[in-house]
Amino acid sequence: MFLMMAEVLHLAQVARSFPEISLWQSLAFHQSHVPWSGCSLHDLIQPSFSFLVGVALPFSIASRLAKGQSTRMMFGHAVWRSLLLILLGVFLRSVHRDQINWTFEDTLSQIGLGYPLLFLLGFRSFRTHLIALGVILGGYWLAWALYPLPGPDFDYVAVRASADWPHHAEGFAAHWNKHLNVGSAFDQWFLNLFPRPSTYVVNGGGYLTLSFIPTLATMLLGLLAGNWLKSGLLPKQRLLRLLLASAIFFALGELLHQLGICPIVKRIWTPSWVLFSGGWCFLCMAVLYIIVDWAKLKKWAFPLIVIGMNSIAAYLIAHLIRDFTANSIKILFGQDCFAFYGENYGPLCEGLAVLLVFWLILFWMYRRKIFLRI
Repeated sequence: MFLMMAEVLHLAQVARSFPEISLWQSLAFHQSHVPWSGCSLHDLIQPSFSFLVGVALPFSIASRLAKGQSTRMMFGHAVWRSLLLILLGVFLRSVHRDQINWTFEDTLSQIGLGYPLLFLLGFRSFRTHLIALGVILGGYWLAWALYPLPGPDFDYVAVRASADWPHHAEGFAAHWNKHLNVGSAFDQWFLNLFPRPSTYVVNGGGYLTLSFIPTLATMLLGLLAGNWLKSGLLPKQRLLRLLLASAIFFALGELLHQLGICPIVKRIWTPSWVLFSGGWCFLCMAVLYIIVDWAKLKKWAFPLIVIGMNSIAAYLIAHLIRDFTANSIKILFGQDCFAFYGENYGPLCEGLAVLLVFWLILFWMYRRKIFLRI
């Protein structure tokens, strides 16, 4: 959530002012999504958020069982939570529009679409979790692999694609090219079932409704980690499992990518992306487990706890009041309050001020125990 909120720092704009400084170029790269295949730090925000949904589930189920709630009651709440997340995602996509924008590629909608099934899997065994993971990833891969590639007479303009786009893959991996895949074809049918001002063709970034299926696999990886953390395993055993899972999923994802079997593409959430990003999530979980749970070094994390305890609020703040906050700061301190820092650093300083206001809002909510929960 912090990385998402920190988009207001405009690091890419600063990097354009200093093309010769590698540090700014690196920071800008890691605050942007890669064009298609590959990975930056920014690309890991959504899988981390989805992963943590799975991590939290065993603790949530145990808490509700301790309160005497039945499985039926908990499932009803899971469905209600799912519906709210989906509609909240649609709402965020509809802001500043004249009509509801019925699309479901938003992070919240993607989590909501798969959450009921994740909840049901939360009561199953480790073996069942692995089987479900294999079925989801294998079945999704097969659906894409069987979808026909564009022929010599294919009309690329009709789907707003380009035959010579430099990020298109060659050979078998072309089944996962932007706008030329089964997920895009599904959206051209499904999303046009909803009322909209004009015919839906493609999402400009390549994002898809069907990505909720492999996103469920990412949440399922988090469920594995959550069960290990909640279990009676010794600390060293928990850490070993997290590190082993990280290494295995890293290797599998990279192998599929290098062999051309399935490219690592976050925007369409390929099965290899689930594995590769899952490896990063397990590694981050292991590192934080060592620092926070094992070494008991917790004070440094307080600013992040303030954000994490209100993750839904942080998500909404970052999407809804960014411009309002920046304009309010200029009204209070003057339109030229950041002019002192020049054209190069002015946007960065403005972003730091906006980010501070975001955090202070969340801190105010934290101190008064105001938490947005679904």
